[in-house]
This record gives sequence, C-alpha cells and structure tokens, in this order.
Amino acid sequence: MLVDGNVRTLDRTFTEFVLTDEVRDAIGGVLESFPNPVDDIDRTLTRLRVVFAALPIDQLQGVLDFGRHVDTAGVALVRNLPVDRELPMTPVDGGPSRLKRTFVAECVLLGLSQLLGEPMGITTEKGGRLVHDVVPVSAGATSQTNQSSAAFLNFHSDIVYDETGRFDVPNPDFLVLNCLRQDVGKEAVTYYADARDVVAGLPEDVVETLRTPSFRLNAPGSYVRDVAGGAAVLSDPVAIISGPLHAPGIVVSANGVVGLTREAENALNELQRVCREVAHEVRLAAGTALLINNRKGLHARSQFFARHDGQDRWLQRTYLRRSLWDVRYRGVPDNRRVH
Repeated sequence: MLVDGNVRTLDRTFTEFVLTDEVRDAIGGVLESFPNPVDDIDRTLTRLRVVFAALPIDQLQGVLDFGRHVDTAGVALVRNLPVDRELPMTPVDGGPSRLKRTFVAECVLLGLSQLLGEPMGITTEKGGRLVHDVVPVSAGATSQTNQSSAAFLNFHSDIVYDETGRFDVPNPDFLVLNCLRQDVGKEAVTYYADARDVVAGLPEDVVETLRTPSFRLNAPGSYVRDVAGGAAVLSDPVAIISGPLHAPGIVVSANGVVGLTREAENALNELQRVCREVAHEVRLAAGTALLINNRKGLHARSQFFARHDGQDRWLQRTYLRRSLWDVRYRGVPDNRRVH
C-alpha cells in the first residue's frame, strides 16, 4: 500500500515511512537549537510532541497506529530523517559521547519514541540512561550484547532482569534505533522476524512446545557481565510463544535460553532457523531509524568489521513502555523514568 507517496506497507509485518526533504529540513531546523533533551526530559518530550505533529497526517497516523494496534506491522523503517551537521568520533567505551555539541539525533530518537510510548531507563542497562549509545566495544566484540561486532547477535527480544524471576514482564514494549553513523564497510544488517511469520513457518508440534513453560531465559548479557560476574542468571520457566494465533507474542533472550526438555531444545533450534528464513533485512545508515515492536517479533544483527578507531557504527536506542504503570514496583526514588 502506498499512501500519499510517503508511507509504504511492504507486507503485513514491515512498514516504511519516508520523509520529504521539506519535512526533514523543517523538523531538523527546529531541533538544531534544542539543548540536551535528557536534562529536562518531560519538558523536552512535550516540545517534541509539538514538533513531530508537523509530520504529514498519513505518516503521523501510520506511526501512531504502529504503536497502538495489534494487527499492524511489527517493524517500521523511517528514512530521510534530520541529522546533526557535525558528528564527533564514535564512542569506543559504550557510553555517550562527551564531544557531541548538538542533539538533533537524540531529539529525532525521542521524537519518534514519544509517538509510541514512554521512554524508560533500566538500572542494569547503560546505567539507567534514557538514550543508549549502541557501539562496538573491543572487550565485548564476541559477546551476545549490543557491544558485539565479531559475532552474529542471535534473534532475541530485549529483556530485563527482574527479581520476580520473570524477565519477560518488565521488558520494553518497543525500542527505537536511530543511526548516526553506518559501519565503514556497510556490512551490518539488522534483522526482524515477526512472530506471525515465525509461527506460520514452524511445524505445529514445535509451536505447541514453544507455547509450554519449558524454557528459562538467561538474564541480559550486561547484567550477567556487570552484576553476576559472568554466571548465568536464569528466569522462572516461561513459554516462548503466547497469545492467539492471529497475534502471537514471543520472547527470547540474546544471552541464551535453556530448554528444560530435549523437545524444548530442539524447538529452540527450529525457532532460530525459521527466524533466519522469514526475517526482514535492513542496513541502517545515517538519517534512518528502525521502530521495533519488542513483543510481536525478534531482532538480530549480523557480524561486521569494527576498527574501534572512532569511525565505527553508531546507533542510539530507547526503551519504551506504553505505560509506566505496570513497572512502578521497580521505580527508583529520584527519577520517575528509571526502573
């Protein structure tokens, strides 16, 4: 479907939005004067709501519908977005840049994010920051984390360690990835496998196994690395696939899943195989962002060459909940958005 020349639904699980140069320049011109948006995040999100209301009505409704309806696509590519006129070197430590002087990228990221939900910080992920810098780090090159580059990052959901034992409950509903700099060799591919396509591609008996609480998720790699000293931290037994056939939910941890039976382990192998077969593929470049429904599907990333010299791939990411109400038990006293 093509709406007004700038919204394309390529199939039921993948949508694309393309800003015109005029819209891009109008939004970018306003964002150039914005201060660091996280200094007064609620005020900034309110201002960004006004700025992004200038999107053409079909695009604005398309992004809003992506976030609020069950039957919409699970992943959306947004192209021709504003970018910072000058970009410093890519951070090499996994943290934010100390040299970045303008905040167009951060405002684009949060402007798109606030159309989908509420940005949230996780105390055990990127120090609770609302804007995550996703860059290759030499020490994590082969890990199953966002620091990796020399390893295929397996199909997964972004999950959250939780003392209740259910890492799939407080996890984000959505994440947004905004690209500031593409990898030098343009090798990095982001994949998204929608649960609807995955279920359709799996044998019925495998789907039935995946619907049983026969699996334990390993905590995110950052938690295992920084808190658990490298030891696995497993969730309570959970199902991988849940919900009705027309709108299944899915959850898989990047850092490993333990099947509690031989059938469960075989089902996990089949799941990863089918994900590779049905996944959409995107090469993110500066001026593009990816909106990902973290419950409708799984995402992955290919290997790519990283030099750790300040010119590597640089994404920024947000975690979003449709509402912060259900994670209020995790809230920290001094920041209403950090859990």
